[in-house]
Amino acid sequence: MATAREIRRRIRGVRNTAQIAKAMETVAASKMRRAQQQTLSSRPYAEKALAVLRSLARQAHAGGGVLLHPLLEQREIKNIGLILYTADRGLCGAFNSNMIRKAIDFVKAQEKPYSIIAVGRKGRDFLVRYGFPVVAEFTGIPDRPTMADLSPIARLAIDDFQVGRWDAVYLAYTSFVNTLVQRPTIMRLLPLEPVWESGMPTSVDYIYEPNPQAILNQVLPRFTEREIYQAMLESIASEQSARMVAMRNAREAATDLIAELTLSYNKARQEAITKELLDIAGGAEALTQAMRAQ
Repeated sequence: MATAREIRRRIRGVRNTAQIAKAMETVAASKMRRAQQQTLSSRPYAEKALAVLRSLARQAHAGGGVLLHPLLEQREIKNIGLILYTADRGLCGAFNSNMIRKAIDFVKAQEKPYSIIAVGRKGRDFLVRYGFPVVAEFTGIPDRPTMADLSPIARLAIDDFQVGRWDAVYLAYTSFVNTLVQRPTIMRLLPLEPVWESGMPTSVDYIYEPNPQAILNQVLPRFTEREIYQAMLESIASEQSARMVAMRNAREAATDLIAELTLSYNKARQEAITKELLDIAGGAEALTQAMRAQ
């Protein structure tokens, strides 16, 4: 059994760990509130933008083979590109491992050559360590990103699709549901998938000014960048939520461990005191016997 001094030293170490976990939980909670607000406020716009994109894809598909824009081109999939979002830091539970596992399972199930754009240090380190084809990496993205922060990612994905290096581009990110639930998600970004709804006409006559190509050349890349931006916001909100929950669990586990160690410390201290009393009583009895013998 450990001595009282060793147990006291361990209690001190666990208490320091609990204080660090509490501080990290507080910071993560503050960041989570900001990220959650930003994510939820921009989500309706992103959903409507995606609906417009898919409506344009549906119109192009029903337009008798007229290609309105290269980003709407549906072709045989020979190579796949994947944009994988993970965190730059750990201490957020299974957030990174769940996303990496789902992304790797997805690309392997496609049975096509693939390459990956790694956004986040944790995903980059895993992919490089195990030899996955990483064509680009982006780290150090701030907790409150702007469109300019993610524009290089979007530009790379769009250019690779347009030149034919990739025939399909997917986003792998963690969708924010609530503080306790974050869902790893795979979404096809390019080419845009047309959505056919019952009762919807197969073709809609839009009026473009000055012309369809000029409008789509501006709208489609920007809307594509918007989807990449929204996926990043979802991942950041999910990361901070996962970190807050993980730090709360760590703090509670440390508190429970301190209680157990305190009980063990009291038992060890009581046992030591009892042993010392027995030694004193035994010494006194031996001294008494010696005096009687004289």
